[in-house]
Amino acid sequence: MSEATDTPNPAEPAEPAVNPHAETVRRLAAAMLRTALWPGVATVAIGAVVATVLVGVPGLVGALIGGVVAFASSLLTIWLMRFTGGMSPHFVMVAALGGYVGKMIVLLVVMTLLGGVDAIHRESLAFTMLATVMVWAGAEVVAFKRTKIPTIVPGS
Repeated sequence: MSEATDTPNPAEPAEPAVNPHAETVRRLAAAMLRTALWPGVATVAIGAVVATVLVGVPGLVGALIGGVVAFASSLLTIWLMRFTGGMSPHFVMVAALGGYVGKMIVLLVVMTLLGGVDAIHRESLAFTMLATVMVWAGAEVVAFKRTKIPTIVPGS
């Protein structure tokens, strides 16, 4: 813009608008992914080993399915943060809460549909799924605290 007229000057390139909220949300999502990835993998592995020792092959299958479903739903939360990061902070909160409710419904549906399958040990599926979701959520909290990102971004 020209200083004298406050009108755009065609000789000056337009600066792209930077959304500080989007950058903050995406940086937080990346930190959460880095922090939660290996504890999530370890939880699935431990669940699979314990279920195999206690129950056998049906326990292994149940634990792996439960771990994979929980892992995928947790990754979906990170993707949702990155996808909605550039939107209004109010919409990001609505999407986050909707994503959480959606995740719980998917986990419930998976438990219901796979509960009657004989080749899958239901408790191994449930406990591995629960442990993975809880460990992932705990790691996300740790990542949030470590990043020291303000919850209110000035100027957004």
